[in-house]
Amino acid sequence: MHGKGNFVSRPHRKILYVGGWGTLDPWAAAEPALRVTVRSTIVPAQAHLTKLLKVPTGSPIVETTCLSHEGESPHGLAHIYTPRDLVPAGVLDEESTCRNAVKRFAVLGPPPAALRETVRARPPTPDEASALRIGHTSVVLSITRIATDRTGRVVEATLLAFPGDRVDAVFTTHHVIDERETQG
Repeated sequence: MHGKGNFVSRPHRKILYVGGWGTLDPWAAAEPALRVTVRSTIVPAQAHLTKLLKVPTGSPIVETTCLSHEGESPHGLAHIYTPRDLVPAGVLDEESTCRNAVKRFAVLGPPPAALRETVRARPPTPDEASALRIGHTSVVLSITRIATDRTGRVVEATLLAFPGDRVDAVFTTHHVIDERETQG
């Protein structure tokens, strides 16, 4: 019967998400076949964003939405939120600055003092399913990254979503050795 049987599709090429002050795999990010669509806008902080950024409701925040593609295949979706007063003047008009931020999925300023990442597998939201061109029953790897400065102020909240079959996430922990421990 037409439409019955086994179907084989070519597997998608995976990208690598490196935890910590994360980057996309530099080979994938620099590859000409991978293109990133960027859109930035200023929005008022609402509901979950007020909690993530620890700002009052209605505070102006910069939302940068990034969607990476290889050909027609979407690889990842990022929503990067930064308090408006932390974004340098003119950055929203400078596409190259936004593109550099997208390549590393990181804030525009200096490295944060602390970074907390929460990783989970979950069903996609309707918007993620549409943007990533996956089914509503598929699984996304969801990473919520909160960056804070030395005073504890949240300088960035990033919400990443990757189709579960198109990404590997790698996290490395370095043990800090106290010199007093080694002398005793």
